[in-house]
Amino acid sequence: MTARVLCDADSHIMELPDFLTAFADPSIRDRLPPLLPVGSLDATLAGFPMGGEHAHSPEVVAELKAMGDRILRGPKWYAALGAFNAKERGAVLDNLNIERQVIFSSFAAAVLFGSHDREVRYGAVRAFNRAMRSFVSDDPRLIGVGVLVLDDPERTAAELDRALKEGLTMFMLPSDAPGRSPGHRDHNRIWARLAEARAPFVLHVGSSKLSIDPDWMNDGTDHKTARGGAEVVGSKDMTCIFHSAERFLSVLILDGVLERFPELRGGCIELGAGWVPSMRRRLDHIVAVWSKPEPHLREMKRRPSEQMDEQLRFTPYPFEDVGELVIQSSDRLYLFSTDYPHAEGGRDPIGRFEASLANHPESVKERFFAGNFRDLVRN
Repeated sequence: MTARVLCDADSHIMELPDFLTAFADPSIRDRLPPLLPVGSLDATLAGFPMGGEHAHSPEVVAELKAMGDRILRGPKWYAALGAFNAKERGAVLDNLNIERQVIFSSFAAAVLFGSHDREVRYGAVRAFNRAMRSFVSDDPRLIGVGVLVLDDPERTAAELDRALKEGLTMFMLPSDAPGRSPGHRDHNRIWARLAEARAPFVLHVGSSKLSIDPDWMNDGTDHKTARGGAEVVGSKDMTCIFHSAERFLSVLILDGVLERFPELRGGCIELGAGWVPSMRRRLDHIVAVWSKPEPHLREMKRRPSEQMDEQLRFTPYPFEDVGELVIQSSDRLYLFSTDYPHAEGGRDPIGRFEASLANHPESVKERFFAGNFRDLVRN
């Protein structure tokens, strides 16, 4: 077990093919595609079903538990302990001394956010929220992230109320405009309800498309790309993977949403954080310069940077220098994450983040590894 108490702002369930359909309303079930071709999942590797339960074999579970705090160096994806079984996931939290862990989808967001059929989208949202709540229901340390789409504000508000009543306390949104600004007044009831429930909204890799357009990939050569399944992206994709989220959050601030709802909290997860200090400075400059031709900006009682520090949080990648980001901005903005069981999280994120914070006081480290998370997640 690690000596430091950790709060993990990003981990994943590796959904099995029936993740959505098993929880869908009968009227929509046949219209939802399986999340994976069944044949692509190695039943021997995944060990399912096991006595009627999706689980690894007892021998594999014992072997992986024995890794202790080296569990992040172990198998990834479906082969990881707790990849699709919540009881096994509890052992991972024990091994790493994790106080709370956020659970995101691996594959389902593509179905929810990618469908152009509104009935399918909302039917998939409801099925997803039921499935995620079921996964985390027996371990209070696990925070299952529900999903919402903003296409129809009235319908979204009803789904939000239903999901909150069933116990979900965090919700992932798409970061593209739903035919209107995310700060549109029609969304006020949604932001107000989230603020009242102390339930953060989050943007995550997958809130928008992961890859840049094909034209940018055409360099006249046969260069390989690292693009793959789930959230595996290539080098060119990484240059702009955060653009949609930055635009969404910037517009949200300029439209006054964080000012109107000071109890609202938001997270930006697995999109890196190297861009956050510049966004923070840029928004302060924008409000200062454009407040004359756009008088509504003068109504802000707090600068955008202050709103960000108080209400938004971001997860750096393990290769980013968190210590330098803190110097450039604020120690209140950044969150620790493992990305477990995805490979992109690396095999030693704790050590890498500790090293980047080596020259900072313990109070800054505690904020990064746990305190800022508690400020975001107040349930």
